[in-house]
Amino acid sequence: MDMITSQANNVKIYLQAAHSAAVLASCSGSPGKAQSSSGPDNALVRAKNLTRLPPITRGLSLKVQEGGKEKEEEAALAEFHKKIKEAFEVFDHESNNTVDVREIGTIVRSLGCCPNEGELHDLIAEVEEEEPTGYIRFEKFLPVMTNVLLERRYRPVPEDILLRAFEVLDPAKRGFLSKEELIKYMTEEGEPFSQEEMEEMLSAAIDPESNSIHYKDYITMMVIDEN
Repeated sequence: MDMITSQANNVKIYLQAAHSAAVLASCSGSPGKAQSSSGPDNALVRAKNLTRLPPITRGLSLKVQEGGKEKEEEAALAEFHKKIKEAFEVFDHESNNTVDVREIGTIVRSLGCCPNEGELHDLIAEVEEEEPTGYIRFEKFLPVMTNVLLERRYRPVPEDILLRAFEVLDPAKRGFLSKEELIKYMTEEGEPFSQEEMEEMLSAAIDPESNSIHYKDYITMMVIDEN
């Protein structure tokens, strides 16, 4: 894998996570509000109205400490379970504790995790039924996702590495990428976005006035270290 492809993948994973956080924020407090990814009113499209996205945090506020007190562990688990349930319910349209398997990536990324496509495929395989139905049950998703958070798997790319990734895609060191450049890198290099994914990401990442992404400001705004 060459340098451009590798860094394009880093940027893609970041934009996916940023967009997933935006989707969840746009539906916060409204179980089942997000529409199916194939529907005309889907929540990803509604995120186009957001000019600023919520931060992607590197970790949740409570963490299990080795040798910690039982109450601390219980509190941490309760915090994880609450966040997982809230994210899951946004896509539970029928209020029957199931979600479309196509929404799992958005749910996982909205919880601060940044798996690549291969890792996401493996995670979905863990939570699917033996005979896949196209839907994921909460009772199967909860323990797997809890372990992901406890083990701090799929951590976001560190801010300095992410900045270098953008800079590789910006050899002139202008501090921004045009909409056209971003489309090129995200659809031609590495694991490509589909056209629908690309439109959704652009709606949230691109500054409509300059028609570009000023990545230094964007990274600073989006990534908050809670370690």
